Amino acid sequence: MFAGILTKNTDTAAAVFSGTIHSTKFDIAIHLETRTKMSDRSPDFDVTAVNTSGRKVRIGTAWSEIGNASGNPYISMQIDVGLGAFRVNAVQTQEASKAKSGGFEIIPLVSNGIMRSGSISGELTTMDADNAFAGYIANMMFDLDFMLIANGYKTEETHPDYRIEVSSPRGIPIRVGSAWMAKSNRTGNDYLSLLINTPDGDLRVNAVQNEEQRGGKTFSIIPFVESGHRQPDASGGLSLAA
Repeated sequence: MFAGILTKNTDTAAAVFSGTIHSTKFDIAIHLETRTKMSDRSPDFDVTAVNTSGRKVRIGTAWSEIGNASGNPYISMQIDVGLGAFRVNAVQTQEASKAKSGGFEIIPLVSNGIMRSGSISGELTTMDADNAFAGYIANMMFDLDFMLIANGYKTEETHPDYRIEVSSPRGIPIRVGSAWMAKSNRTGNDYLSLLINTPDGDLRVNAVQNEEQRGGKTFSIIPFVESGHRQPDASGGLSLAA
């Protein structure tokens, strides 16, 4: 669960890129500094930050990459701030790509695995304005408050209807997944299908209304159950274009 930005600096700057990275546990300013490459696959950059004593420390490495499908440049980073190593990508936003600027958005490296949901508790509540939801999801391993925000980039049927956001300690929004409006083939009732990125894999759950809740503002979150309805495109779960 990470978010952030990177901006390309002037050619004379010591750091090639500067930016910030956020999670639910930290907000850190980072720099990418060129390092000597020992082979084609060795890192292109050192990722550095300043610790609480004011000392610059190396917290990871980064590689310049080109997307196989899109042909667009992105930066792959492996970082450890003392909580265990994690991977993120810095990709160009649609606006930056069109403007040919040096702006990148940091997103989690999309997981290839589906996490077993196990015993899940949670609720979603519709907000009074802005077509949004507020909710939480919890089990014995995590407890997450989040918002569902309408997806302004939706242009195709398979694109998510909402993005799922949490907040960093400083209140920076972090996108951790996507949600789709769906309709049950069996009952004809509307529900929401959620795909949430966690460090242990992608978690899929549904938000449904029972007889007592139906027509109200509250949805109960339950583990995802395979059925015959249209499945969301999991590969677009954290897609910026979607």
